[in-house]
Amino acid sequence: MKDIEDKADLLETLLDRATEYGKTSIELVKLKALDKTTDIVSSFVPLCVVILLVASFLLFLNLGLALWLGEILGKPFYGFFVVAGFYVFMGIVIHFFLRKWIKKLVGNYFIKHVLK
Repeated sequence: MKDIEDKADLLETLLDRATEYGKTSIELVKLKALDKTTDIVSSFVPLCVVILLVASFLLFLNLGLALWLGEILGKPFYGFFVVAGFYVFMGIVIHFFLRKWIKKLVGNYFIKHVLK
C-alpha cells in the first residue's frame, strides 16, 4: 500500500513540476516577445525622428529650388512644374528599376532586427 502511495506522490510531484515548467516556458516566451518588440520599437523611434528631419529639409530645399527655377524661367509656377516633373521621373525609375532592391533591403532589415 505504501508503494502505491509513494508512486502517487511521485506522480503528483512530477505533474506539479511539469505544470510549473509549462508556466515558466510561457512566461519566458512572453518576455522574449516583449524584448523583441521593445528592441524594434526603440530602434524605430530615432529612425522616425531622422526621417522627419530629412523630410523637412527636403521640403524646404524643394520649395527654394522651385522658387529659384521659377525666377529663372520667368513664372514662379514653372519652377514647381520642373521640380514635380523631376519627382515623377524619379518615381518611375524607382518603380521599374529599384523596387525589388528596396523591398529586399527593407525586408532584410526587419528580419535582422526580429531575429537579433
